[in-house]
Amino acid sequence: MSIWSSIKHFYRVPEPAEPITDKETIDKTYAMWRMRIFLSMFFGYIVFYLCRKNISVALPAIQDALGYSKLELGLLGSSLYFSYAAGKFINGIIADNTNAKRILPTALFISAFVNILFVVCAYYVSPNLTFCGFSVLLMLLAFFWGVNGWFQSMGFPPIAKNLSYWFANKERGVKWSLWSSSHEIGTYLSMILSGFLITHYDWQSVFYVPAFLAIICCFFFYKNLQDKPESIGLPDIERYKDPDYVEPVKATNEEDNYTYSDIFKKYIIKNPTVWLLAIAYIFVYVVRYGTIDWLVMYQVDMKHYNIADAAKIISFLPLVGVLGTIGAGVVSDKLFGGKRAPVNIICLTLLAVCIYLFKINQFPIMDYVYVSAIGVFTCGPQVLIGGLSAVESSSKKVASAVTGFCGMFGYIGSILSGVGTGYIIDKFSWNSAVNFWILSALISLAICLILLKNDIKKK
Repeated sequence: MSIWSSIKHFYRVPEPAEPITDKETIDKTYAMWRMRIFLSMFFGYIVFYLCRKNISVALPAIQDALGYSKLELGLLGSSLYFSYAAGKFINGIIADNTNAKRILPTALFISAFVNILFVVCAYYVSPNLTFCGFSVLLMLLAFFWGVNGWFQSMGFPPIAKNLSYWFANKERGVKWSLWSSSHEIGTYLSMILSGFLITHYDWQSVFYVPAFLAIICCFFFYKNLQDKPESIGLPDIERYKDPDYVEPVKATNEEDNYTYSDIFKKYIIKNPTVWLLAIAYIFVYVVRYGTIDWLVMYQVDMKHYNIADAAKIISFLPLVGVLGTIGAGVVSDKLFGGKRAPVNIICLTLLAVCIYLFKINQFPIMDYVYVSAIGVFTCGPQVLIGGLSAVESSSKKVASAVTGFCGMFGYIGSILSGVGTGYIIDKFSWNSAVNFWILSALISLAICLILLKNDIKKK
């Protein structure tokens, strides 16, 4: 067997096991694995963020140590988003056709290893060494951070697959929102850990400490994950939760006769709702990563905080943002009957207002309030537009691919945020950069209004 064949065999989707027939055994097995899978995905993805968002706090120290401009820092940070954008879509397709139990720990391990390489090249390559007028070190840092982005993009698609196969439609909104809070908790812990490390040690420690934690977590991931329920002899989740359940809108029986390619084309490529959601997601991510990646430096430059205090304030963005992540799913389920557009419209309107108020605020204590509000009103649309809304506008059989598709567009927004914000600061001003985020929120709002109007017309 060739090496490539061995790799494919190792990561292949496992064949359905002999069905379990005893109801009591099914109940106990489902209960145990649903809890283990959810917790491993939740805590595991937090650790993914420790190896991704650490660069946000490190950027001012990297600038001081290596002498890079804001645009160069933006290019460095955006290198992850370039590879993440392409990787999330491609890895979404791969995740639909691979074993989640094995692909997730592999991705986390390589991401951790690349974080270590990022530090190693900074130790051994001089920032003054150039090639064709470009800093060799900057190119190496951008390369390794881009590789990190590719393997980071392997994290979410298999999790979207597991959320779709292990939790039924009627409970998925709440479960998806609860899991999605791992984004904000991971970002918060990354900010706190990175702020501590950079204060007491050096900027390099911001990368290698999370890497070692991630390597340890890989073993936890592998032990507590499974692929589909059928792979261990359990029935389909919809049939288990409600034998009389009929999936709305989609002709599920008809889908059984489709190839994966047919389903992919029908529910993603030829689906106008998915395309609108993807475009809206671009501008959600401009705001999301504009604020997360640049507000530490904004406060250092414009409000004259030190790095540790600025990181502490910005840590409230993801920490309180958890309320927006969980609340968006719960409110859209309970208050709006599963409609996601109204919640997106409310959040995006208030997001634009809060960014403006943060910009003009002169009272330090209110920075905590406005940053917290930005977190809440960013996290709501983030979890809904590219997650729940995308899956519910598509098919469970391409759950990883559709979230990867929207995620790819989201990270195009991240690229625009990184390079665009850096360019605007260098060429114009910080105020212009903040106005760029406000405009992005308003564009996403306009698209959500179109989606709401289309929903009303369908009725």
